[in-house]
This record gives sequence, structure tokens and C-alpha cells, in this order.
Amino acid sequence: MKGRISNYRRGVHTEYTNQYVIEVDGVRDRQSAKGMVGKRVVFKTQTGKEIVGRISKAHGNSGAVLARFEKGLPGQAIGAEVEIS
Repeated sequence: MKGRISNYRRGVHTEYTNQYVIEVDGVRDRQSAKGMVGKRVVFKTQTGKEIVGRISKAHGNSGAVLARFEKGLPGQAIGAEVEIS
């Protein structure tokens, strides 16, 4: 399953650079997003390195999810595709 990184998780005064909001293809409601909790998210760099994270919860009511990575992703990751399994 594919998804696209839309942004960091952020508030008015802080950015959580290891947590990302991901829009998943084919998921359009909160209930479907809740069913994805615990799945593995893989971001691949141009050099082939894989950075792995996990989906931790649903984000909003339109099917987006929040994924946490052990290390932060590079800034170029925003807008990039990720693989969800």
C-alpha cells in the first residue's frame, strides 16, 4: 500500500521532526485509518537507504495517519511516497 508524507506533526510553537502525517491511498475515513495502527512505514532515500517507522494513530477525520520514526527524515521527505505494509 502506498502513502504520501504531507507534513510534520506540529503545533503553534513546536515541530516534532520524527513524527509525520501521512495520507494513505484509498483511506478516506477515520475508522479505516484506525485499522492501520501498528503497520510498518518505509521511506526510501535516493541512495537506497530505508528508514522505518510505525503508524501510531489516526490523524483527523479524513483518513490521514500519524507515523513515528526512530530518527527524523530529511526535509526532502515531505511530499514523497512511502510504502506501508
